[in-house]
Amino acid sequence: MTGRATLAGGLALLTGLTLAGCSTEGSPELKVVGAFMPQPVSDIAAAFLVVENAGSATDRLTAVTSPISDHVTIHETKGRAMRMVASFEVPAQGELDLERGGNHIMFDELKRQPKKGQKISVQLHFEKSGPITVELPVEETTYNPAKQ
Repeated sequence: MTGRATLAGGLALLTGLTLAGCSTEGSPELKVVGAFMPQPVSDIAAAFLVVENAGSATDRLTAVTSPISDHVTIHETKGRAMRMVASFEVPAQGELDLERGGNHIMFDELKRQPKKGQKISVQLHFEKSGPITVELPVEETTYNPAKQ
């Protein structure tokens, strides 16, 4: 009996240690703030926003869709050069800042001209999290909110 008890105790201890070593990474907790679209002056527009991640895992913004355009992409800006990218990282306990003069959302071939005071619906798609629908208020063409 003593051998079985020792074996059972050893297996229980081993199982506990194994389970403790298999911790799973947390999850992203995303929230969008500061979203806006400057009123476009042509059939091209841009949008800006901040994706905050209060979670313990990194996520990635992989796509943006909107009924206002069939051609919505995400762009990285370095220096004066802008290029389309496949995704942006949203770091754990951090944020993705899409802002004027920097990284942004680009709409090509707008189906209609949004005017100041209207709202444009967009859906942000992420690698891990479910999609987030955001209503972008259309602001004046030169609108650029001050950093807090």
